[in-house]
Order: sequence, then structure tokens, then C-alpha cells
Amino acid sequence: MPGDPVLAVEQVSIRFGGLVALADVSFGMERGHITAVIGPNGAGKTTLFNCITGFYRPSSGNIVLHNAKRHYRLHRMPIHKIARAGVARTYQNVRLFGGMTALENLLVAQHAFVNRHLLPGIFQTSTFRRQEQEAVERGWFWLRFMGLHEVANREAGTLPYGQQRRLELARAMASRPQLICLDEPAAGLNHQETEELNALILALKDEHAMSVLLIEHHMGVVMSISDHVVVLDHGAVISAGTPGEMQRDDRVIKAYLGEEESAQVPTAPASGAS
Repeated sequence: MPGDPVLAVEQVSIRFGGLVALADVSFGMERGHITAVIGPNGAGKTTLFNCITGFYRPSSGNIVLHNAKRHYRLHRMPIHKIARAGVARTYQNVRLFGGMTALENLLVAQHAFVNRHLLPGIFQTSTFRRQEQEAVERGWFWLRFMGLHEVANREAGTLPYGQQRRLELARAMASRPQLICLDEPAAGLNHQETEELNALILALKDEHAMSVLLIEHHMGVVMSISDHVVVLDHGAVISAGTPGEMQRDDRVIKAYLGEEESAQVPTAPASGAS
């Protein structure tokens, strides 16, 4: 892929017994772009995310994260090192620490950047205090960015669902990622909440040059915010391109609707037709 790459997925396959969940999946992602992975249920989208973020180890292939200092071969790294390399994610089902406040959730996300040794904490060294203060300030920054500053001291489990979704996104951003992977971020949101989420994701890209990889069934979200779309079906990439190109691609239409139904999709009438 031309430009400045942030992620390269190269011929990734994974098998569970005799089931091939991903088959030679390859695509690239540019830094500061929003790439959507779409496809029908069972296409392998979440399995792909789990390979990128370290929950699964691919049977074959390479997954490489590029940043300014080095390249990380994610397919060989454990989960915690992938997170430290700069990959954060959210989940289909919200996974917050419900008994912690919103701010505490963001502080936990920054544990890798705070001295966790016993003695600095006991003696409250200047470095320890500075790192703690920076973590609090970063937490407040992302709470304000997501419009959650007024609920900073409320337990996360008591927040409305839409706010929990935004808090999960804030927690991911607090971990200082190079790449953020969003697994169906609009799931369960109403129309207004979805529009607000779209604006936040675009702001992450435009104001913070964040690279965003997302799985989404909501085609309104995909078509309105994505720069690039990768389409999976039965564990394989069947098409990739701009949102407009995917809307016109017969292979994509067939994957979602099936051969018989797609043949019945009406076409726009010719100019002047009654």
C-alpha cells in the first residue's frame, strides 16, 4: 500500500482443528487512516482482530506493526507486549471495570507508563509523583475529549450504555496507542449516539492522527467515516478498496445477499424511464 504504512497483514491463516477460520488474509493499512473490515456473520472478522491483538496465534503468515522507531512482528508477541508496542482495542461487549470510577478505568490503562515498583510508591519519589500526575492529567484529557468529564467520579458500571461505549474508547486511547482496533463500536447505540461516535472517531483521526481499524455491521458508519474497506467472506479477502468501490462491487453484494437475492436487486431506471 502506498504512503506511510502502520499495519501489514501478510497471508495470515488460522485453523481450529479442521476448520479454516482465516485463509491467506492480506491487506495493508496507512497511518492516520480509518480502515473498516466488513463481511457477513462468520466471515472471520473478530478472529482477525484476535490475531492482530494477540488473543490468537496465527497458524501461518505475518502481522507487522510499523512505528517511527521499529517494526513489531505482532504474530510472535504475547498480548501484553502487543499492547506496549502500541495496539489498543475495544470489544463487541463492553468490558470496563464496573466497580471503578470512569477516571480510575483510565488510570489502570496507563499502568505501563507508571513506575510500579514497591519502594518508589512507599517513599513517593519525585519521579513516581510526576508519573502519577501525568496519568491523572491524561485521564482527564480523554474524559473531556469524549464528553465524560462530568461523570469522571461515577462508577463505570452505573453509566448509561452510550457513555460506557465512549469510556471504553477513552480507556483505549489513554494507553497511548499507535493503532486502535474497534470491534463493532456502534453496536447497541441509537441514531444520535452513533452520529456522536462517528464524530469522535473522525476527530481521533483528524486531530490526533490516529490509525483506526474497525469491524462494523452498521454500513452507515462504514461508508461515512472509512478511508479504506476490506471485505471478508468465509475467512478470505474477497475485495478491498474505497467505500464507494465496495458499494458497487458485485462480489461484496453477493457475499451479503447471496447469489439468488443479489440477482434480484433492482437497478436504477434509465434516464427518462417511467
